[in-house]
Amino acid sequence: MSKRILITGGAGFLGSHLCEKLLDEGNEIICLDNFHTGRKKNILHLLDNPRFELIRHDITEEIRLEVDQIYNMACPASPVHYQSNPIKTIKTNVLGTMNMLGLAKRVNARLLQASTSEIYGDPKEHPQRESYWGNVNTIGIRSCYDEGKRVSETLCFDYNRYNNVDIRVIRIFNTYGPRMLADDGRVVSNFIVQALRGNDITIYGDGSQTRSFCYVDDLVTGIVSMMNKEGFLGPVNLGNESEFTVKELAELVIEKTNSKSKIIYNPLPQDDPARRKPDLTIAKEKLNYKVNVPLRDGLVKTIAYFEKNLN
Repeated sequence: MSKRILITGGAGFLGSHLCEKLLDEGNEIICLDNFHTGRKKNILHLLDNPRFELIRHDITEEIRLEVDQIYNMACPASPVHYQSNPIKTIKTNVLGTMNMLGLAKRVNARLLQASTSEIYGDPKEHPQRESYWGNVNTIGIRSCYDEGKRVSETLCFDYNRYNNVDIRVIRIFNTYGPRMLADDGRVVSNFIVQALRGNDITIYGDGSQTRSFCYVDDLVTGIVSMMNKEGFLGPVNLGNESEFTVKELAELVIEKTNSKSKIIYNPLPQDDPARRKPDLTIAKEKLNYKVNVPLRDGLVKTIAYFEKNLN
């Protein structure tokens, strides 16, 4: 049955893919974005669809709508962007999430909160399970995002316990794919842009730190499965279990772009996690979640997008 669905951050990298998928499934979509890191071009192709509506709005301000489901995706997710205005970042995570939970309570909607693997901080447990409480520096330069997302999870569970709001919480691990911003400072987009421009590829640290990269289509499928799962609130990890060092990623990008770029090494930023890999046991068990796009294939699609869209 068709639903009326609000997607905050709907013009962003992840949000726009979510808009597309849920429209394809026959739903009515309200895409809400303040265009801080979202881009109109990400959803231009959807504007003619009579079931798609775009509202320019900041979720730190209250809004009244009638909806069945809310995907709360609004928040810059790359260090460059969330550190550019850290107070705004934490406001989006705290006030924004409160506003969306208030809306969900008022209209009896289900809310899915996009949390993050960053709530685990620089983890002492590997791979990271949902039961791990994390190792976060509360006063570090990343804490506006890490702590902001931790508070947003707290709010969700308190609204559920005290106001009976129907919630779902996901923890997203490193995701990549078409519509990433060229300047967002994330490692996949950084390396691809540098390789395509023939610039040196910049690795921070010695390149031995690991990440697990999930292609956007796999992640979006998992997000929608979680929203529509009955009787399970989460939190649940969503991502890819295949772990790569940052140096391996750089070498793969050079190979796939046929670039002449050289790898150079710079100092590691403060609180940068040494290892990242989700334990996906719960996602597989509860959501039948699986990863279909290996890194090599996903990189080819992502490189093709940047080749077409780089100025």
